Amino acid sequence: MRFSLETMHIPDGFLSSAVAVLGWGLAVLLLGAALRQTRRQLGERQVPVMGVLAAFIFAAQAVNFPVAAGTSGHLIGAALAAITLGPWAAVLVMTAVVAVQALLFQDGGLIVMGWNLVNMAGLAVLGGYASYRGVLRLVGGHRGGRLAAAFAAAWVSVEVGALATAVELAASGTTTLSFGLPAMASVHALIGLGEGVITIGALALLLTARPEILREAETSPGQGAAHFAVGGLLLALVVALASPWAATSPDGLNAVAEALEFSHQARPLGSGLFAGYQLPGLTHPAAATILAVGLGTLIVFSVAVLAGRGLRPRTAK
Repeated sequence: MRFSLETMHIPDGFLSSAVAVLGWGLAVLLLGAALRQTRRQLGERQVPVMGVLAAFIFAAQAVNFPVAAGTSGHLIGAALAAITLGPWAAVLVMTAVVAVQALLFQDGGLIVMGWNLVNMAGLAVLGGYASYRGVLRLVGGHRGGRLAAAFAAAWVSVEVGALATAVELAASGTTTLSFGLPAMASVHALIGLGEGVITIGALALLLTARPEILREAETSPGQGAAHFAVGGLLLALVVALASPWAATSPDGLNAVAEALEFSHQARPLGSGLFAGYQLPGLTHPAAATILAVGLGTLIVFSVAVLAGRGLRPRTAK
């Protein structure tokens, strides 16, 4: 199946047990910090934005784009979420995406999910956000400056996650740092360009249609928020329609695993409900993929919105 290993998510078998346990410990600390900060900072009107971003990122991650030399990539979305919501709410958005992918779609290992969370929901988010703020101070907050900062943030977010993965593979003895680090850095430097283009495209759309989201990290109150949620969710479902026709070349991590000859170490644990991004019972592959990705998009949207509502601060009347 097209999605079996062709993602940047680490599968079980690539990391040692000790390294995997350390990843879970760091992931728990990361999520604890994100929950505390989001509970203090999250505004009521940001909740639908969390759902829309989670849904869009999930759907976009199912659509690989060709890069070079038989390699493909897909949006991570960490920088996009951090720029739009701030870093801590973005950590929770990315956590919802990564967790649903692993639990229901068998996309990324369960034993090593701690590191997938640390890499994509932690390091990519925080590294991307820090880069965005730093570049923004240099170039200014005008439209062009925002887009330039977003492109840089998106590229950095991909590289940070890739370099961290290389260190984790080396610590597990899967490959050496001297081989793994340059291999992961080089292939993801190209993928990061695609991430940057998609990120500035999404932000350009927001700057045109709903600039208040980027100014205040909130949508308009009342019906405005509801309309944004419906429109954003429909856009994510439209993106899901493209999933069967995504590039089929190996994604960054899988390409490196094949080049350095450790891809055989991957060992999936059982089958998720929608394993391989296929809806059980449907014999038409394209329809099965579209429906599976569409259902996943709705599930991730719901998880993120429910999390946002549960964390929203309760202010005294």
